[in-house]
Amino acid sequence: MLPMPVRMFGLLSLAFCSTLLWAQSTQQPSLQQAYASNFLIGAALNSPQILEKNPVEAALIRKEFNAYTPENAMKSVNIHPAWDRYNFAMADSLVSLGLRQKKQVNGHTLIWHNQLSAFAQQIKDIDSFKTFFRDHITTIAQRYDGKIHSWDVVNEALEEDGSMRKSIFLEKLGPDYVTEAFRLAAKATPQSELYYNDYNIEQPAKRQGCIRLIKSIQDAGVKIDGVGIQGHWHLGRVPLKAIEESILAFHALGLKVMITELDIEVLPRNFTGADPSKRMTADASTNPYTQGLPPEQLSQQAADYAALFKLLLKHRDKVTRVTFWGVHDGQSWLNNWPIRGRTNHPLLFDRSLAPKPAYQAIIDLRP
Repeated sequence: MLPMPVRMFGLLSLAFCSTLLWAQSTQQPSLQQAYASNFLIGAALNSPQILEKNPVEAALIRKEFNAYTPENAMKSVNIHPAWDRYNFAMADSLVSLGLRQKKQVNGHTLIWHNQLSAFAQQIKDIDSFKTFFRDHITTIAQRYDGKIHSWDVVNEALEEDGSMRKSIFLEKLGPDYVTEAFRLAAKATPQSELYYNDYNIEQPAKRQGCIRLIKSIQDAGVKIDGVGIQGHWHLGRVPLKAIEESILAFHALGLKVMITELDIEVLPRNFTGADPSKRMTADASTNPYTQGLPPEQLSQQAADYAALFKLLLKHRDKVTRVTFWGVHDGQSWLNNWPIRGRTNHPLLFDRSLAPKPAYQAIIDLRP
């Protein structure tokens, strides 16, 4: 058996050759080229991708996408691990990558109740928590003013019925914390666009709650530029009608609309949405595609993505960006949620970085 470094180099070379042959054999544009006159095509990057550790992945990312979002690098637990300590290294690397490659960088996220730094969760004093809230937003947003195009200022502040989520921010700061977060962000980074980001806000009840929340920010005279519909949807059940109604409703408020975390899950799940706290119990039926996605499911996924992009093209005057939550199936967060260790297939590129039928379906829609 070959030594591990030699075997790994051989596998990498094979993957690189396969990708190169695919690229050379096609006389079609990349995703970003195909949609250049419509909206940006983005991807969420993990830390190895930000650092370009894998040259094959790095080449594919640069070729296909023109907008980058950090998957985890800018979340509180990573960028602000202690009261008096920030860790900007990975976020700085992403900003540098974007500037070097002339890609749009979208910050994610300033305020979120999940992946919140442990020290912040333990703050008991209200005034101290207010100080954390103010300093966290101001310090991070100011650092990247003029370098980051946009921020998901607040993430997932709503319950499914459209009411305010019972989060630590609501408990400590009251219902106006969202408006205050946007006020602080607008002051700290006047050159960035500011968005509210959430899942299931295409659904009627949660959509109405989102509209109320946005209007409360606007009524306070505070800047908000757009809303991100996350887009964690399921095979054969993409809610096209509700998505269109939401695009129209948010645009009517004077906002830009983005699909910010797109993937189409293929594995069974007994609930909708993307709440990280929800879990399922594994059994024989919950991980059926460990050897790859069968043709029927590949075809359905391609049809789902095509129908979605057809809708988005219809509203190209309202939608400014579509970002996939990951580059390829192997890195998707859905491999480990809501059941750890599953083999999921929600994205346009498979684990070998080869384009799936869904990729071609989207390319074929280009105007």
